[in-house]
Amino acid sequence: MNINTQTYNKTVYPILFIIGLCHLLNDSLQAVIPAMFPILERSLGLTFTQLGFIAFTLNVVASIMQPLIGMYTDKYPKPYALPLGLASSMFGMLGLALAPNFLTILISVVFIGFGSAVFHPEGSRVAY
Repeated sequence: MNINTQTYNKTVYPILFIIGLCHLLNDSLQAVIPAMFPILERSLGLTFTQLGFIAFTLNVVASIMQPLIGMYTDKYPKPYALPLGLASSMFGMLGLALAPNFLTILISVVFIGFGSAVFHPEGSRVAY
């Protein structure tokens, strides 16, 4: 009985390292948004109000959705949630890179916030 307990409690360091690296990338993507404010202001002529609304949208989507998604996936685990969250962030960054107007930026930021909200609960579950 002791042998089985030891095999199940063994830490798998490569998986833990990959999850940590994905977490670093995910959080770095969120930090890109405020760093782009001067570029967005100049290239698209956005006002400070619009820039504030972009930051507000990112933080609200990521912060409100994360506990809701976490409560749902605690009851109904979804193994595909990690790649779904990272794919959502990828589409958001792609949309942000190609955004021609304010509305496209907001939609892209929603994708990035949703990706972060999906990634964190599932990443925590895998790390545990």
